[in-house]
Amino acid sequence: MIVRTDEEFVGLKKIGHVVAQTIETMRQQITPGITTGELDEIGAKVLAQHGAQSAPKVMYNFPGFTCISINEEAAHGVPGDRVIREGDIVNIDVSAELAGYFADSGRTFLVPPFTETQQRLVTCAKQTQENAMLVAKAGRKLNVIGKSIEQSAEKFGFEIIEDLGSHGIGKKLHESPDFIAPYFDADDKRVLQDGLVITIEPFLSLRSRSTTTANDQWTLLTEQGNLSAQFEHTLIIRKGKPYILTSYE
Repeated sequence: MIVRTDEEFVGLKKIGHVVAQTIETMRQQITPGITTGELDEIGAKVLAQHGAQSAPKVMYNFPGFTCISINEEAAHGVPGDRVIREGDIVNIDVSAELAGYFADSGRTFLVPPFTETQQRLVTCAKQTQENAMLVAKAGRKLNVIGKSIEQSAEKFGFEIIEDLGSHGIGKKLHESPDFIAPYFDADDKRVLQDGLVITIEPFLSLRSRSTTTANDQWTLLTEQGNLSAQFEHTLIIRKGKPYILTSYE
């Protein structure tokens, strides 16, 4: 989507705020003993309070209102009976629709007590995401995003999960550009346009570089014992710094 009117900008800001608030409310309830299903219900209530709909549930019949992924689960974790425990890495990814506009965001949290490696993984994933946003400017090639992610991961000493990329968004959950690689792709000649709405969402990992699909046909798994962390914002590309629609700070 290319933002062309004030009405579009306001609509995107509203749903971006709802998504950010949903994640923040869920974050406050992450505690040992709560199940992912109970946490998902909290997110569902926040969306309903704002008149928003869960995008994956409406568009893809996803068996939950939000995606909650723990430890070896990289993404698209199905909420259910899994109990959150001390030392877990928990990723919450919320995408939703309001009045025809979509936003998508994810954050990764640590449940104390956690190790120095876990803390560093999460901290570096967040920094990688922030670095990538800073290079995403109108007129530059789309592949500067992947290049930045790749450079950050190498600097921090982590792997990139290469089959999980960023994407266009706005009037649909997924739209053009349909896959923004989290690594430098010299063959990608696409150019970032002023007003383009996209997500930027790198996944950093201890050792896995790809995922497999679990038996539930949704959850994307890394290898046993691996840990990963993801941070995601929906943003509008501009000539300078992008406008972050899902800011929680």
